Amino acid sequence: MILLRIDPSSGVATYLQLVHQVRQAIQLGVLGEGDQLPTIKEVVAELAINPNTVLKAYRELEHEGLCSGRPGVGTFVTHSLAPPSQEVQIRLRSELEGWVRHAVEAGLDTETMVGLLRSVASDSGIEEVA
Repeated sequence: MILLRIDPSSGVATYLQLVHQVRQAIQLGVLGEGDQLPTIKEVVAELAINPNTVLKAYRELEHEGLCSGRPGVGTFVTHSLAPPSQEVQIRLRSELEGWVRHAVEAGLDTETMVGLLRSVASDSGIEEVA
């Protein structure tokens, strides 16, 4: 089970702080597929926040496809964000190095390559590329 915390001085909306913490716990493998999030009542009791704030955070996680609510049971992680295996990362890095070489040979600079990556990711339905 994950312990959620709120930093009122962060300037980040409370529901987004909850979303970020759950997303990070999934990325780090602290939460995996099938794990249950704290109930809304538990979060409200622990953090003394409005139940609608927790509900909004959980709905955002559902919208992202990371969690799913089961009426009367709770909210559960439905998707893993764990990084691919080291073998997969090595293969993808090698492919990317080849692509970057071709892009440089074609005259693209780093900013243009990043822009192209963002464009392709967006066209593929990927919402965020750092």
